[in-house]
Amino acid sequence: MATNKEKALKEKELGNAAYKKKDFKTATEHYDKAITLDPTEISFLSNKAAVFFEKKDYEKCIETCQTAIDVGRENRADFKLISKALARIANSYKSMKDYSNAKIFYEKALSEHRTPEIKEALSKVEKLLKDEQHKAYLDPKKSEEEKAKGNEFFKKGDYPGAIKHYSEAIARNPGDAKIYSNRAASYTKLTEFNLGLKDCDECIRLDPAFIKGYIRKGKILQAMRQFSKAQDAYQHAVDIDANNNEALQGIRECITADNSDPEEVRKNAMADPEIQQILKDPAMRMILEQMQTDPKALSEHLQNPNIASKIKKLMQSGIISIR
Repeated sequence: MATNKEKALKEKELGNAAYKKKDFKTATEHYDKAITLDPTEISFLSNKAAVFFEKKDYEKCIETCQTAIDVGRENRADFKLISKALARIANSYKSMKDYSNAKIFYEKALSEHRTPEIKEALSKVEKLLKDEQHKAYLDPKKSEEEKAKGNEFFKKGDYPGAIKHYSEAIARNPGDAKIYSNRAASYTKLTEFNLGLKDCDECIRLDPAFIKGYIRKGKILQAMRQFSKAQDAYQHAVDIDANNNEALQGIRECITADNSDPEEVRKNAMADPEIQQILKDPAMRMILEQMQTDPKALSEHLQNPNIASKIKKLMQSGIISIR
C-alpha cells in the first residue's frame, strides 16, 4: 500500500503534467492534494507558486514562495530548492517592476546557491534599477534652476562654482545642448581646454544647428593654437549663418595666425595629438617617403579619401608642402 509521501509525489507528477499543458486549475488541485498528503515537502509549494506566477498573480506567488521557504528551512530542504523559491520571489518583484525588492531577493537566492542564470538576472535588474533611478532624477525645471545658478557664478568669476551647477543641470537634463556650451565656457576660463572641447562636441552632437557651440569650439582651438581645426569649426557656424560676424572674424584671425610664423605653426602642429597619430602610422610614413621620391604618387594616393584627408591635414598644419 502506497504511503502518503508516495501518493503526494504522484499528485505532484499529475500537477506537473497539467502545468505543462497550461491547465493551471487542474495543476493547482493536484499540488494542493500533494501538500495535504505531505506538508513537509518544499517542492509542492514551490510548484504551486509557479502556477501563480504564470497566471500573473505575483502577490500570491510571493506569499506561496515564502511559505515554501519556511517549510524548507524547518525540514532542512536542499539549499538549491530554497534558492529556487527566492529567485521566483525575485522574478515576481521584477515583473511588478519593483526592482529594489527584486535585487534583494536575487542576492538572497545567490547566497543560497550561485548559478549563472541568477547572476545574469541580478545584473539585468541592477541595470533596470539604475535606469529607473536615473529617470527619476531627471527634472527639466530643476535643471533650469541649476543653470541659472551656474550663470550667476560665471558672472561673478567663480568658474569652479559655475561648473558645479552646470554639471548638476546636465545631470537633471542631459539633452539640453546649451548647458554643455555654458560649461565649456567655464572650462575655457580655467584653461581646461580638453574638457571644454568635449562639452562643445556634445553640445554640437545634441544640436547640430546651435551656432554658439561651433564658435565656442573655434575659440578653444584658437587658444590651443590649432588654427586649422578652429577655422573648420568657425566655417560650420558660417555654413549655418553666412552673416555671423563672430564666426567670420574667427576665420580671419585663424588665417592671419596661420600665415604669421610658419615655424611656430609647424611647432604647434607637432603638439596636436591627431597630427602625431598620422605621423606615427607606418603606412602614412611610407606614403610620405614615396611622395618625396615619386611626385606622381601623390595623385594616386589622393584617390583614397582616408589618405587624402590625412595629407590635407598635414598640409594645413605646415608639416608638409606640395610643390
